[in-house]
Amino acid sequence: MDVRTFQLSDYRPVTQLLETVLSEECYELTMEAFARQLSWDSELVLVASIDGEIVGMIIGTIDNNKGYYYRIAVLPEYQRQGIGKLLIRSLRQRFEQRNVQKIMITADEHNEPILKIYESLGYATTDFFRSFQKLSIIAG
Repeated sequence: MDVRTFQLSDYRPVTQLLETVLSEECYELTMEAFARQLSWDSELVLVASIDGEIVGMIIGTIDNNKGYYYRIAVLPEYQRQGIGKLLIRSLRQRFEQRNVQKIMITADEHNEPILKIYESLGYATTDFFRSFQKLSIIAG
Protein backbone atom coordinates (compact mmCIF):
# COMPACT_ATOMS: atom_id res chain seq x y z
CA MET A 1 0.00 0.00 0.00
CA ASP A 2 1.14 3.49 -0.85
CA VAL A 3 0.13 6.72 0.90
CA ARG A 4 1.01 9.89 -0.94
CA THR A 5 -0.05 13.46 -1.66
CA PHE A 6 -3.09 13.89 -3.88
CA GLN A 7 -2.28 14.50 -7.56
CA LEU A 8 -4.54 16.03 -10.19
CA SER A 9 -4.83 12.65 -11.92
CA ASP A 10 -6.44 11.34 -8.70
CA TYR A 11 -9.43 13.67 -8.99
CA ARG A 12 -11.87 11.30 -10.71
CA PRO A 13 -11.11 8.20 -8.56
CA VAL A 14 -11.19 10.30 -5.37
CA THR A 15 -14.53 11.89 -6.22
CA GLN A 16 -15.91 8.42 -7.05
CA LEU A 17 -14.61 7.14 -3.71
CA LEU A 18 -16.28 10.02 -1.86
CA GLU A 19 -19.56 9.47 -3.73
CA THR A 20 -19.46 5.80 -2.78
CA VAL A 21 -18.66 6.28 0.90
CA LEU A 22 -20.38 9.54 1.88
CA SER A 23 -24.04 10.50 2.06
CA GLU A 24 -25.21 12.99 -0.56
CA GLU A 25 -25.24 15.86 1.94
CA CYS A 26 -21.81 14.98 3.30
CA TYR A 27 -20.45 14.60 -0.24
CA GLU A 28 -21.57 18.13 -1.18
CA LEU A 29 -20.00 19.66 1.95
CA THR A 30 -16.83 17.64 1.50
CA MET A 31 -16.38 18.57 -2.17
CA GLU A 32 -16.50 22.28 -1.32
CA ALA A 33 -13.92 21.88 1.45
CA PHE A 34 -11.84 19.55 -0.75
CA ALA A 35 -11.66 22.14 -3.54
CA ARG A 36 -10.68 24.91 -1.11
CA GLN A 37 -8.00 22.78 0.53
CA LEU A 38 -6.54 21.78 -2.84
CA SER A 39 -6.27 25.42 -3.86
CA TRP A 40 -4.66 26.39 -0.54
CA ASP A 41 -2.40 23.45 0.32
CA SER A 42 -2.72 20.16 -1.55
CA GLU A 43 0.04 18.61 0.61
CA LEU A 44 -2.61 18.03 3.30
CA VAL A 45 -4.79 15.87 1.05
CA LEU A 46 -3.51 12.30 1.02
CA VAL A 47 -4.57 9.20 -0.87
CA ALA A 48 -3.97 5.52 -0.15
CA SER A 49 -3.62 3.18 -3.10
CA ILE A 50 -3.22 -0.54 -3.55
CA ASP A 51 -1.85 -1.75 -6.89
CA GLY A 52 -2.55 1.69 -8.37
CA GLU A 53 -6.20 1.81 -7.23
CA ILE A 54 -7.16 4.59 -4.83
CA VAL A 55 -8.87 2.94 -1.87
CA GLY A 56 -8.81 5.73 0.70
CA MET A 57 -8.22 9.43 1.22
CA ILE A 58 -7.99 12.01 3.97
CA ILE A 59 -8.41 15.78 3.91
CA GLY A 60 -6.58 17.86 6.46
CA THR A 61 -6.19 21.57 6.93
CA ILE A 62 -4.29 24.02 9.08
CA ASP A 63 -6.28 26.86 10.57
CA ASN A 64 -4.87 29.31 13.14
CA ASN A 65 -1.77 27.12 13.57
CA LYS A 66 -3.88 24.07 14.47
CA GLY A 67 -4.01 20.96 12.32
CA TYR A 68 -7.43 19.48 11.63
CA TYR A 69 -8.41 16.10 10.27
CA TYR A 70 -11.45 17.11 8.23
CA ARG A 71 -12.69 14.05 6.34
CA ILE A 72 -11.49 10.49 5.84
CA ALA A 73 -12.97 7.91 3.49
CA VAL A 74 -12.05 4.31 2.66
CA LEU A 75 -13.83 2.12 0.14
CA PRO A 76 -16.15 -0.32 1.97
CA GLU A 77 -14.34 -3.43 0.76
CA TYR A 78 -11.06 -2.08 2.19
CA GLN A 79 -12.37 -0.89 5.56
CA ARG A 80 -11.08 -2.47 8.78
CA GLN A 81 -7.71 -3.21 7.20
CA GLY A 82 -5.73 -0.37 8.80
CA ILE A 83 -5.93 2.00 5.82
CA GLY A 84 -7.72 4.73 7.78
CA LYS A 85 -5.20 4.54 10.60
CA LEU A 86 -2.32 4.73 8.12
CA LEU A 87 -3.86 7.82 6.50
CA ILE A 88 -4.33 9.45 9.92
CA ARG A 89 -0.73 8.69 10.94
CA SER A 90 0.61 9.99 7.62
CA LEU A 91 -1.31 13.25 7.93
CA ARG A 92 -0.19 13.57 11.54
CA GLN A 93 3.42 13.48 10.31
CA ARG A 94 2.66 16.35 7.94
CA PHE A 95 1.11 18.35 10.76
CA GLU A 96 4.13 17.69 13.00
CA GLN A 97 6.51 18.76 10.20
CA ARG A 98 4.61 22.04 10.07
CA ASN A 99 4.90 22.50 13.86
CA VAL A 100 1.19 23.05 14.45
CA GLN A 101 0.21 23.95 18.03
CA LYS A 102 -2.41 21.23 18.35
CA ILE A 103 -4.05 18.57 16.21
CA MET A 104 -7.84 18.34 16.26
CA ILE A 105 -10.49 16.12 14.67
CA THR A 106 -13.54 17.75 13.13
CA ALA A 107 -16.49 16.02 14.73
CA ASP A 108 -19.57 16.84 12.71
CA GLU A 109 -22.57 14.55 12.37
CA HIS A 110 -20.91 12.85 9.41
CA ASN A 111 -17.72 12.00 11.33
CA GLU A 112 -19.35 10.82 14.57
CA PRO A 113 -19.47 7.13 13.51
CA ILE A 114 -15.70 7.00 12.95
CA LEU A 115 -14.43 8.93 15.97
CA LYS A 116 -13.49 5.63 17.62
CA ILE A 117 -10.69 5.16 15.07
CA TYR A 118 -9.11 8.38 16.35
CA GLU A 119 -9.59 7.28 19.95
CA SER A 120 -7.85 3.98 19.13
CA LEU A 121 -4.85 6.06 17.99
CA GLY A 122 -4.68 7.92 21.30
CA TYR A 123 -6.81 10.98 20.64
CA ALA A 124 -9.15 12.04 23.45
CA THR A 125 -12.63 13.50 23.20
CA THR A 126 -11.05 16.87 24.06
CA ASP A 127 -9.33 16.66 20.64
CA PHE A 128 -12.69 16.62 18.85
CA PHE A 129 -13.60 19.97 17.30
CA ARG A 130 -17.35 20.36 17.04
CA SER A 131 -17.55 23.99 15.85
CA PHE A 132 -16.41 22.99 12.37
CA GLN A 133 -18.34 25.81 10.65
CA LYS A 134 -15.58 28.17 11.75
CA LEU A 135 -12.90 26.31 9.79
CA SER A 136 -11.67 28.26 6.78
CA ILE A 137 -12.15 25.34 4.38
CA ILE A 138 -15.83 25.27 5.36
CA ALA A 139 -16.55 28.98 5.63
CA GLY A 140 -14.47 29.97 2.62
